[in-house]
Formats: sequence, C-alpha cells, structure tokens
Amino acid sequence: MTAIHPHTAPPPSRALHGIACAEIGMLLFVVQDVLVKSLLDTHPLWHLIFVRSIITLVVLTPLILWLGGPHRILTPFWKLHLVRATLLAVGFSLFYAAFPFMGLAEVTTIFFSAPLMTALLAAVVLRETIGIHRTLSLIVGFVGVVIAMNPGSEGFSWVAILPLICALSYAISQILARQMGEQESTLTMGLQTITFMGLMILPLGWLTNQFITLGPEFHHLRMAWPTELARDGHKLILLGLVGMMGWMLLTRAYQVANASLVAPFDYTYMPIAIAVAWIFFDEMPPTTTWVGMTLIVGSGLYLGYRELRAARHGDDPTNVAEATFAPGTPMPPPTPSDEPDLP
Repeated sequence: MTAIHPHTAPPPSRALHGIACAEIGMLLFVVQDVLVKSLLDTHPLWHLIFVRSIITLVVLTPLILWLGGPHRILTPFWKLHLVRATLLAVGFSLFYAAFPFMGLAEVTTIFFSAPLMTALLAAVVLRETIGIHRTLSLIVGFVGVVIAMNPGSEGFSWVAILPLICALSYAISQILARQMGEQESTLTMGLQTITFMGLMILPLGWLTNQFITLGPEFHHLRMAWPTELARDGHKLILLGLVGMMGWMLLTRAYQVANASLVAPFDYTYMPIAIAVAWIFFDEMPPTTTWVGMTLIVGSGLYLGYRELRAARHGDDPTNVAEATFAPGTPMPPPTPSDEPDLP
C-alpha cells in the first residue's frame, strides 16, 4: 500500500474543484426533478427511486470491477453508507411526495435550508470555523427560508414541512460524506448509497401503504405496478443516469472541499428550477417565495465570496487525506482543520 499521510499538504486549492462538481451536479438534479415531476402521474414514487438505483447498480458495478484500485464493491464504511442511504431514502421520499401539492419553486426554496443546516453541522460536528460574517449570512438565509414557508398564512399547509425534513436528512448525509473524505472513492460512495436506497425504498413504500390511509390525492404514493413502462422506458433510463451522475458529482464536491464552502453553491439549483418550472409547468412562485429566495441566494453568494477570498489568501485548509490505498485498508480519518474567517 502506498500512501501520503494526511498531514501532507494538498494541491494549493481544491475550492474550484468542489464548486465545479457542485454546480454541474445541481444542473443535473434540476433535470432529474423535472423528470420525476412529469412521471408521478403514471408512476409511483417508490418505483422511480427504485429504477434509479437499479440503473446505478448496473452501470457502476462493472465499472468499479474494471477500474479496481481504490474503487471497491465491499467497503469497511458500509455502515456509514447504509445510514446515509436511509436518510436520503426517507428524506427524498418526503421531498417528492410534496410535488403534486406545491410548485417546484416553493418545494425547492424550503428544501434549501439544507445548505444552512450543512454549514452549521460542519461547524458543530467537523469543527470547521465559519466566523461571524458567515454566521450572520446563515441567519439571513434561514430568515429567507421562514419567509418562503410563510407559516402564518392561511394558505400554509403541513405539506410544506416535508421538504424541510428532507433538508435536514440531506444535510446530515453530506456531513457523513465529508467525514469519509477521500478514504472512499466517489464511484464506491455513489454505488453504495444509491443501491442501499433502492433496497429499502420498496419496503418503505409498502410500510407507508400499510400503516397510513392514503386518499386519492396521494395516488403517487400508492404501491402499484406502473402500466406505462414501455412508453416511458427512455425517460426512466435517463432519470437513472442523470440522478446517478448528479449524486456522484455532489458527493465528490463534499469530499474534496469544506462543507461550508460547497453548501452555498447548492443554491444555484433554485433559479434554474424556477425557470424550468415556468417554461414546462407554467408555475410562478408567490411573492413570499421570491423574497425568501432572494435572502437565501444573497446569503449563499456572500458565503461563497468569503470562502473564495479565503482561498485566494492561501487559507484553503488541508481537507482530506491524499492517499492511494488497497481495497479494505482505508486511511485513518482526516484531522479536522480550522479555517480563519477573514475580516
């Protein structure tokens, strides 16, 4: 086994690497969610998530076996992958369950409390320093989330809580990815997480139908075999491929860069999703959503500015262990590092 110890300095800056992965991943997620929204009328939610997992398994398994090296099917981190998959399976089932009742912009804006939660969890769990400027930015962003939810209005529905729960599960899952760092390859992490999601999504759907009485408005949560498999086959395959690539890119972003750096760039999903929802679904968000979104995006852009400024000043920390290792012999966990908040 050849390895470079975690204390060895990494390349000068991994900020742009992480940001690029996050941005492309967000674009792919918009495509994925539009496909899901268009398919929910004829396909149960559980089936769509299961199909994505099967396609990931079919594509990544032979690729990992062929590449070898740090990519592996069996991993000592399988418990972390299982926890991460459970969080994501439950979270995104709730996220997509809200689609028929809310516009894509509204669901998305509420969900984007996730980067705020990720940055806060990074400070608490990973001991990443966020400083006073970033703390104030996070507060502003969270105020934007509350305004977007508009809990005091007559039109407020309990369904709005679903993407908020998804946001929390997503934030925790990204912290788990950050803890593994580059001890696990991106391909392995993608295979493990998405495959585990597929294994548990059908039992989750069955349990939901057994213990919850679902009215006709929740037809997308029914456990029924879809009748439009042949007609929608190409969409299902595209859904699986796009979802797989999006998850791997976003996982990679959180592996190579500070969670507090990557999280704000997740916000770019929102303007893209709003434009797509307007063009394809004729959805225009209410005023409260626009106000909340403005605060959230402004907060995210300022956080990104602070991080990039720190990187230009040479304060980009050693985030992960740079290592090549044989399957089954991962490096020890990377030592958390503090990042100063420039005045």
